[in-house]
Amino acid sequence: LPTTHRSIHHNITTTATLKPHHRNNRAIHYSQISTINMSAKVGLRKEVEDAAELQFGSEFEDIDILSNAQVAVILQVSARSAVDRDEELHDVYRKTQKYVDRFNTMTNQEKNNQELVKELDNLQDALTTFRKETEQGDELELHGFEVAALMNLVATDTSVDEAKALLPSLSRFPEAAIDEILDLIRTTMIRIVS
Repeated sequence: LPTTHRSIHHNITTTATLKPHHRNNRAIHYSQISTINMSAKVGLRKEVEDAAELQFGSEFEDIDILSNAQVAVILQVSARSAVDRDEELHDVYRKTQKYVDRFNTMTNQEKNNQELVKELDNLQDALTTFRKETEQGDELELHGFEVAALMNLVATDTSVDEAKALLPSLSRFPEAAIDEILDLIRTTMIRIVS
């Protein structure tokens, strides 16, 4: 008699806010975003994902992670296209647009989308290709999650300590390397907003 295995998938996502708050006398920070995927065939298997440790599930392999600014440009272009075709925007679209507009720090209404896309793509490329060698000879690079998070969270006055507090995974880099990363972002932000 053949047996059939059924898979049951439950996703439980816990996200914390950018500003620390306390839950059960423990501070929770933005980087402590975790997802637990539970799958059951014969037994129960747990896969724990932790952004602070750069541990992501298989569904996050080989994907490009976009910043809020990149998503905002894509949504603006598609909104104009929808208006040109006399189509109404879906409620999910409007909510997403409102969210990225609220948290997008890299914007300038006076620049056209092509200029903005070029600046954002150049910054993403610079961060994606950023490499630093450790004293042990290992080569460190930024994870796609870190690239997008840095583009979303860093302001022109963000310090190395603040960056490490927002993204604890950056602690594997020497402070001088983190400062280089922050300079790349600051320079682009200044070009965009000026």
